[in-house]
Amino acid sequence: MRASIPLHALVLGGALVGLSACNNTRQSNTARTATEQLLIANSIDQSLDKVDFSPLAEASVFVEEKYLDCVDKGYLIASIRHRLLRQGAGIAAKPEEADVILEVRAGAIGTDLSSSFLGVPEVTLPGMLTLPEVKMVSKDAQKAAAKIGLVAYDAKTKRLLGEGGVSNSFSDETNTFVLGMGPWQDGTLRDELNHSATYGAQRPIDHVPPMVTFARPSSRSVGPGSQPDVQLSGAEKEQAQVPPAPPAAAKIGH
Repeated sequence: MRASIPLHALVLGGALVGLSACNNTRQSNTARTATEQLLIANSIDQSLDKVDFSPLAEASVFVEEKYLDCVDKGYLIASIRHRLLRQGAGIAAKPEEADVILEVRAGAIGTDLSSSFLGVPEVTLPGMLTLPEVKMVSKDAQKAAAKIGLVAYDAKTKRLLGEGGVSNSFSDETNTFVLGMGPWQDGTLRDELNHSATYGAQRPIDHVPPMVTFARPSSRSVGPGSQPDVQLSGAEKEQAQVPPAPPAAAKIGH
């Protein structure tokens, strides 16, 4: 007589076969994973790409951060200063030394993680037998959001310079696994790493260069022990541009 195989044994065997290719390992040697840090930095960059700092060119700007309390605060403040300098503004060390006060605030800077899968959930059978879940297709999506507010006002009169505003942005990364194989990656973070540039702003972007370069200071720049250039008025400049008349030829008597 032919023995029949119990149904739950067949289901268990199928589950074990399906789980043989499962891959769901998450490791980090730092307090936060590199992906989380990159996602937040990416969302901050995209938010600042939507801000036009050019009206502050040639002004001395003090970046006020006392109202800012968020993760990666240092990266945000340094990125704002970098963009100000690239537009030709100066950075003031104290409010009383500035022409403009730029206040920075953050409504949100953080990450969310969501996971989903297509398959069979964990099942508990009679007799304390538990069948593990079987994931045919699974997806892990991590998203970072940044909401950054900026307002600028005159350091002397305390009057508002423009309306200021709030810039919102997000970056994401999605990892998809099929029968335990993968991941297949998608999202703005992958695009940034592949192209070494952020994108997603609603105006033409002046990207921060992916390669870092510096210019040699001019030998004419004012420094300790050096004399500043003489500043000429308009009339003096016009006179300076007129070449002097040649000396008259000496007459030789006979």
